[in-house]
Amino acid sequence: MKRILITGANSYIGTSFEKYIKENYPEQYEIDTVDMIDGSWREKSFSGYDSVFHVAGIAHSDSGKISAEKEKLYYSVNTDLTIETAKKAKADGAGQFIFMSSAIVYGESAPIGKDKLITKDTPVSPANCYGDSKVQAENGIRPLNDENFNVVILRPPMIYGKGSKGNYPLLAKLAQKTPIFPYVKNERSMLYIENLCEFVRLMIENGESGTFWPQNAEYSNTSELVKLIAEVHGKRVRLVRGFGWALKLMSHVTPIVNKAFGSLWYDMGMSGYEGFDTVALTDSIRKTESTS
Repeated sequence: MKRILITGANSYIGTSFEKYIKENYPEQYEIDTVDMIDGSWREKSFSGYDSVFHVAGIAHSDSGKISAEKEKLYYSVNTDLTIETAKKAKADGAGQFIFMSSAIVYGESAPIGKDKLITKDTPVSPANCYGDSKVQAENGIRPLNDENFNVVILRPPMIYGKGSKGNYPLLAKLAQKTPIFPYVKNERSMLYIENLCEFVRLMIENGESGTFWPQNAEYSNTSELVKLIAEVHGKRVRLVRGFGWALKLMSHVTPIVNKAFGSLWYDMGMSGYEGFDTVALTDSIRKTESTS
């Protein structure tokens, strides 16, 4: 039985992963969680854990300029705390450290009407301190990797699922309220939470190291996604073309427009790992929107 320590209590990804493992692989893994808010975690030994799954972090929830205090917090939690935790995991004899980075290390989505395809050769180009805090964390933990300590860096696209936060629940609410929605041609990589959980399990089971880009096996289109969500709830949304110009104007006023309708997708060959994308896009929306 492999032992896993989740560093970061009550996070969406951490709690989802623990639930997923207990429901699907109860006999194969033992999971503990430690709270990172106070300093008591420093007194806990990480010895004996096959993997430390680090999910503690400050999420990106700002638009525009942020305060110096908030910027300092991003680096304190997303960078410094990550590096300190990884160093402790290695010093205590844990076998692996898995860090939740993000596609945000490549910058924001492309503006409406533009494409942004990311390949393995695409350099990181963070557009804000949140993205840079992730890059600096990656740079700080990567050198810790050796034959006895495996460092895994995950750069997932937008993660969604029941109880998730961010842009997806906003689209889901809109899908249930509006009879019409603008059609915009875009492509986005997304990652359903259960597919992420299985990917992380495989990282642990196979003792992997390196940088990985997990994503669903299908790209998403924002307009079609809204239509699909509505259909799950028994509603009909008509997609209307010709609103691209208006959305482009709005994108200069609020960054939310490009976040929702811009393009950002990974080359499908980057995922390069079999067996984790067990839930197809349509099924994932049904499971996310189900009331049970």
